[in-house]
Amino acid sequence: MAKKKKYYVVWVGAKPGVYTDWNECKANIFGFEGAQYKSFPTLAAAESAFKDNPWKHIGKKGKNVKSSTPNHKSIIKNSLSVDASSLGNPGIMEYRGVLTDSRKEIFRKGPFPDGNNNIGEFLALVHALALLKKQGHHTLPIYSDSITAMSWVRKKKIKSNLERTPRNKPIFDLVERALYWLDNNSYKNPILKWDTPVWGEIPADFGRK
Repeated sequence: MAKKKKYYVVWVGAKPGVYTDWNECKANIFGFEGAQYKSFPTLAAAESAFKDNPWKHIGKKGKNVKSSTPNHKSIIKNSLSVDASSLGNPGIMEYRGVLTDSRKEIFRKGPFPDGNNNIGEFLALVHALALLKKQGHHTLPIYSDSITAMSWVRKKKIKSNLERTPRNKPIFDLVERALYWLDNNSYKNPILKWDTPVWGEIPADFGRK
């Protein structure tokens, strides 16, 4: 007997939506803290549930929320890791992206004056998304250790107390470009939370702590 087709709803994950393939669904919730997702027997049921409150389907107390917390052996080696560094808040900020497995640096921007770490983490994520899309690597996962930056990318909006100064104009120009890119582009790359307490510092870390 053929295996019944399932449809997957991701309410909270790297990229919320309805998925027809488990591997694609898993890529969007794997390693994402607090991911909320569930399978449904029909596409119509999945699409309807996606528009609904997830707790109606997974339980208000979260008893049916499946854990996507990774263990030490679950790092996806074929991925990109991003990070930022700010010497002060505000301070000298820079960000970069490296291949997770080899730690080969793929891009690096800065240093910029009068920046902060959250802005740098956000710019690093969007830079990675734009670069991977341009290169045709549409499904390569991206690791970040910043929940704030991941949230800003997901919402396509930043919420920062960083004050504009003549010195940090280049940073805010980059932020505006990043937001414009998010508003005008789609992406499939899963953005995953790096589990620092378990795995240690993210490979793109600047080693300045």
